[in-house]
Parts: sequence; structure tokens; C-alpha cells
Amino acid sequence: MTKAFDIIQGPIITEKSMSLKENFNKYTFKVAKSANKIEIKNAVEEIFKVKVLSVATINVLPKHKRVGQHEGFTPAYKKAIVKLADGNKIDAFEI
Repeated sequence: MTKAFDIIQGPIITEKSMSLKENFNKYTFKVAKSANKIEIKNAVEEIFKVKVLSVATINVLPKHKRVGQHEGFTPAYKKAIVKLADGNKIDAFEI
């Protein structure tokens, strides 16, 4: 993985992630499954021009879903929670 935009696939905007953003200055992203914490940190710093203090990653497993007679699984993905230094913020999350 060499490109920052290949690593960071998009933001995750939920009630819990907005609460983390407001209270602890932590932002949540969907990232490439093969990315490690160092690559994620460098990608966020490069794209958003902020200082990253820490990165926590979670592998989200697929869930079994059923709609009528059709069954399947939701896709699995990797989630990263990034803590920024005080005074830094990402404007893409502002509503």
C-alpha cells in the first residue's frame, strides 16, 4: 500500500463515532484490510494535514442477514479509530 487514498476508504459516521469526535477528538474511518497502524497514521496525516497521536484498529466481521427467502452476509471490513492532537480537527466530519 503506497497511496494514502488507497488506505483510507471513507469515514464512518454513526452516533457513536460522532460522540467520540465531540468528547475525545477521535475520528473513525473505514480502511483497507491489509493496512497497519503506521500506514493508517501516515495516510491520515498526509490527507488531512493533522497530527495523529494514536490509532486503534478493529476487524469488523460479517453479519448474517436475511431478506425474505434470500440469505447472505454483510461485507467484512477494517475500522480505524484515530486520536488527534489537541487543536487539530478534520473538517470533513463537520455538519
